[in-house]
Amino acid sequence: MSFSRKNVNLPPLDLNPRSPIKLALPLSSASPPVLWGARRKTGLHLRNSEESRMPGEGGGAESGLHRLHRNCYDPEYARMEAWLDEHPDFVQDYFLRKATRQVVDSWLVSHATPTSSSVELSSPTHNQSRGGSGATTPVRKISAHEFERGGLLKPMISTIDGTPTFLTSTEGQTGSGPGHSPTPGRRQRRSRHELRQLDEKELIFELVKDICNELEVRSLCHKILQNVSMLLHADRGSLFLVQGEKATCQTVGPHSQRGRYLVSKLFDVCSKSTLIEMEKKDEIRIPWGTGIVGYVAESGDPVNIPDAYKDERFNHDIDVLTGYKTRTLLCMPIKDTNGDVLGVAQVINKVGDAPFTEQDEKIFSSYLQFCGIGLRNAHLYEKSQLEVKRNQVLLDLARMIFEEQSTIEHVVFRILTHTQSLIQCQRVQVLLVHQASKGSFSRVFDFEATDLNGEDSESRTSPYESRFPINVGITGYVATTGETVSIPCAYEDPRFDHSVDDGTNFKHKTILCMAIKNSSGQIIGVIQLINKFDDLQFTKNDENFVEAFAIFCGMGIHNTHMYERAVVAIAKQSVTLEVLSYHATASLDDAQRLRKMRVPSAANFRLHEFTFDDYIMNDDETITACIRMFLDLDLVERFHMDYEVLCRWLLSVKKNYRNVTYHNWRHAFNVAQMMFSILTATQWWKIFGEAECLALIIGCLCHDLDHRGTNNSFQIKASSPLAQLYSTSTMEHHHFDQCIMILNSPGNQLLANVSPDEYSRVIRIVEEAILSTDLAVYFRKRGAFFNIVREGPRFNTEEHRELLRAMLMTVCDLAAITKPWDVEKRVAELVSSEFFEQGDIEREELNITPIDIMNREKEDQLPLMQVGFIDSICLPIYESFAALSDKLEPLVDGVRENRDHWLEIAAAQSLIPSESMEKDSNDNMTISKPSTPDSDAPSSPVHNYNSD
Repeated sequence: MSFSRKNVNLPPLDLNPRSPIKLALPLSSASPPVLWGARRKTGLHLRNSEESRMPGEGGGAESGLHRLHRNCYDPEYARMEAWLDEHPDFVQDYFLRKATRQVVDSWLVSHATPTSSSVELSSPTHNQSRGGSGATTPVRKISAHEFERGGLLKPMISTIDGTPTFLTSTEGQTGSGPGHSPTPGRRQRRSRHELRQLDEKELIFELVKDICNELEVRSLCHKILQNVSMLLHADRGSLFLVQGEKATCQTVGPHSQRGRYLVSKLFDVCSKSTLIEMEKKDEIRIPWGTGIVGYVAESGDPVNIPDAYKDERFNHDIDVLTGYKTRTLLCMPIKDTNGDVLGVAQVINKVGDAPFTEQDEKIFSSYLQFCGIGLRNAHLYEKSQLEVKRNQVLLDLARMIFEEQSTIEHVVFRILTHTQSLIQCQRVQVLLVHQASKGSFSRVFDFEATDLNGEDSESRTSPYESRFPINVGITGYVATTGETVSIPCAYEDPRFDHSVDDGTNFKHKTILCMAIKNSSGQIIGVIQLINKFDDLQFTKNDENFVEAFAIFCGMGIHNTHMYERAVVAIAKQSVTLEVLSYHATASLDDAQRLRKMRVPSAANFRLHEFTFDDYIMNDDETITACIRMFLDLDLVERFHMDYEVLCRWLLSVKKNYRNVTYHNWRHAFNVAQMMFSILTATQWWKIFGEAECLALIIGCLCHDLDHRGTNNSFQIKASSPLAQLYSTSTMEHHHFDQCIMILNSPGNQLLANVSPDEYSRVIRIVEEAILSTDLAVYFRKRGAFFNIVREGPRFNTEEHRELLRAMLMTVCDLAAITKPWDVEKRVAELVSSEFFEQGDIEREELNITPIDIMNREKEDQLPLMQVGFIDSICLPIYESFAALSDKLEPLVDGVRENRDHWLEIAAAQSLIPSESMEKDSNDNMTISKPSTPDSDAPSSPVHNYNSD
């Protein structure tokens, strides 16, 4: 039997969403009349607030009379209700004569949108968006108390006359609880057994009723699938919804639909599937026009396939994944009233292995027409809820809009224009309170409704100031008391000064004046609204709007004041930095003097030797030696460096090292020399390339810039400003910042001729290199580096090269431990002297006992501390590098020889028993058995030696 309007004998459907849609069944004693619509008609038995659901929708949803006879329905009531349906004039007349106020309120509550967070948005203004005034602020009725509480507002209901009001909902009211479904309560669905007993017409009609009031999209889709499977006797079904942007006339072409696709979380729904089970499945996406479903969505035509495996559009992989054999398949589009495809429904495997017939197609198509209406309504409802939430968020973020303003004039102009637009009045004034004298005002901004009609209205971003006389009596009262003043007739209020209207063409009639407070509750200004349009008085609603908006005004003005102060502070800081930068950089005369000096060869300086010692060199020679490194690595030519800029940059770097005991310019120079000698001895400059070599040399020379002779731990203990800036690698971050400052200083821009990409890469590697000199970073990375050495490095990968660079910085930073004994001993004394100075400061200024390596009272333990340092830090890393290149074996030999010297000193000072010392197979000095240190034994210097 074909399903059509003629077969079912349905009345014409009114699809206007504002009017109820009635599908009246023939009256019988078996069932009551059923209504399909968003609003139940006003019958003789009006519902109270606890009867807010539609009839025919299950327990708790019946009318009062229906509830009386829930066990045995009286046909008399059905005939009475049918008579009322046919005589609406009588119903209206009876309602007007007999209905009480309580009944009316109950009707309003029952017809409110049943969501706990719904808020009616209204715009009492023209909401014109003007240039410079920003986007129009969304408006809703709100009290400051409720807004500050941060909770959800009660539902707003508009009465018949259009006045917004809040009605107190009764307990148990639909929609009052959290997580309430947007769909009103519905009648109990019939069981599958009961449905199978119905004929085709009754079955279709029953299934239409089942979905007509469902507003939650996924629940609706689940019902549709189960219903169509029942209608067509199919084993299971799937439903896909269209998402993405539809093609426009400008985008018509072969790829016009590439923005659209089909999405389903309801795939393979059978009769026993539940919505909860389906929602646990992963979402399925199908590209537009792909497969059978995509074809149906794109073409809008149905597809009936008697044998799925013989159709080339069928995707066999789905059956492989699910383990389910698809035989027959019927797929149809779901369209709205405009013919646009909203989704695609498909049913699979008709019971009995028979193919789907033309009759099935007609039934499927007819039912999907109703489904299209239901889906469209559900989509519209979903969009409306999203829009409400979006506007709520916009309102809550309004104070953030003000926080972004750059000047007080701009933010006040936005306040004035929005307030005038919201409240529709002739004038608005914002008066900023003078902080020294609370009764007076430092600035007065004003705005008139006609101000945006002038020639400069589009470009104006600041308000007029002090155009109109100030009514000090009212504004002063509000500024001092913080109370809100609403005056229906200005001339009848004793606080109003009549003289402000003298000599003007303006007359004060109604006034609304309110305090503007900052987040601390302090009054920082006053906002005054004058003369509401159409000679109306300011209402409580107006006060609520202004009260809420005043919160945003206060935050905006306060934060703008803070921002302006910050801008001034930044400007002062910029000037200070400019002055400091001038004094921190080397002079042009010094650079020109250095430029004229001869630069000896690397051999003359012995720069290629691991045993290099700068002890006999003067400062000029160290600078020229650095120039030689740049020249021999071909960095000057490769990166088009100005030779005079190079000279000045090197002098500036040297100048920015403080005159501390160890971490000074000489230490940085020695680290750079060791990097140069390793790169050239191992030929690793070929692995790294010029850009990475440049970054490594710069990193070595700058890695301790502006060192204060104290390490990271001291900065944290002392809560220094540096520690407040950087929580980890404190000094290393500061060294890098100083490096960037010098590179950006006029006359020191060493990388001025480098391409943007290379500049970014060089700076990134410089930062990595400097941060790698923090021993905490070394300990974090060395495990991965040791694994690479054991497994064989792949230096063609960035990850391996990055680790090599980081460890190479540590090797160069600790290189003094590899030098000949006289150099190592001299450096060790310098390091311990600087550490003892820090320990003295900690003891005297911070009132803490320093750790052993910085404790001057433990100076005699230095030899054993050096041995511990070598064993735990130095030997592992130098041995790993020797494994990478035999050219670096001399470094390991130097470390071992110095370790032997420290052990001999320890034995001579009776720090360890001399009989416990012996030589291993490699002729290295060892301790035969570990000594048991007493309570005075030094702690390991692992985390402190030579570390920032």
